[in-house]
Amino acid sequence: MQWPRFGLLLGIAVAMACPALPANAAANLTIRVENVLQAGGILRLGLYDQARYPDDNAKPVAFADVTAVGGTTIVTLRAIPPGVYAIQAFQDVNGNDKMDTSWIGIPLEPFGFSRDAKPFLSKPSFDAVKFTLAEGENSQTLHLQSFVKDSPAEKAGDAIRARQRQ
Repeated sequence: MQWPRFGLLLGIAVAMACPALPANAAANLTIRVENVLQAGGILRLGLYDQARYPDDNAKPVAFADVTAVGGTTIVTLRAIPPGVYAIQAFQDVNGNDKMDTSWIGIPLEPFGFSRDAKPFLSKPSFDAVKFTLAEGENSQTLHLQSFVKDSPAEKAGDAIRARQRQ
């Protein structure tokens, strides 16, 4: 009958070697989204952990739907458990609650990912977009992008970059 005592001692040793975050540990994340179209609409942003990221229909850990402010829109997510996350965002220009795509699935509205990862035939892998969220204040910047040549998103991005060079 030594197993229960051994298990208890092992559990205590592991707990002492791996201090846990306080129960109330939380992070705030301010996300600066650049290249937002002047056309307005809603900026839809989701924060995903690795388990939820691959599923396009998964519920994000945290999200925000805010009025898109042309040029730069700032979003703050509060009281998030520290961890490793990914951001997906898109500008819902026409406000229809979805990312509009062509008949072959090419996004027709501006989109972006953490670490400014660029998709190739599908959204970037979690490894390409992941970042660590620490307790306290954190920030990330992402730039909306578009696949559609001469799209409003591309023209807006060109205009913003031209203003920044002046």
